[in-house]
Amino acid sequence: MAITKWMSWEGGVDLAAATKAGLAQPNVMLHLARMVHTPIGSAPSGMVLWQPDPAAPPVVLGFVSTDEKIARWFGPNIFAGTPFEQAPALKASIDVQIHPDLATARVAVGAHTFVSRLWGLKPIEKIERAPSPMTPFWKQGIEAVAGQVEFEVDGKKVALVVPPVGISGGVAAVWSPAGLYAR
Repeated sequence: MAITKWMSWEGGVDLAAATKAGLAQPNVMLHLARMVHTPIGSAPSGMVLWQPDPAAPPVVLGFVSTDEKIARWFGPNIFAGTPFEQAPALKASIDVQIHPDLATARVAVGAHTFVSRLWGLKPIEKIERAPSPMTPFWKQGIEAVAGQVEFEVDGKKVALVVPPVGISGGVAAVWSPAGLYAR
């Protein structure tokens, strides 16, 4: 069977967390990559969810990219059949920096700027995850689990609870030097 819905990335920084313990789902997600490749082109891209009040609608939710065409492609092609399928496409500036024991991702979207810092990186491991209801695609790649996480919104630090498992079935805070989604 031919695969036509895929994306790969280089320099991914992924965080899925909560602003308080006991939430059923993360209310903070910052999944960004220095470069994402799709069948329609390549650009720094990812996804942002910022819902500081879990009982209210998100303040920011959407697929982000420096190229809006690529941001619009993610929902109907990679995340079809999930709550993210209809997420908006948002133009953003994205900066990912990788150092020996630190991965940082900064995204400015609309009036907000989000920064995640992951450090205390564990050794890189190969991963392969089967599709699940929230992530209906195969995921392959390499990841380094973060030992510590820091998150800022508009220059202010936000305390987070990072669950041991994120919505993709893997660890919720990782640096991923390279990977692939395919369905």
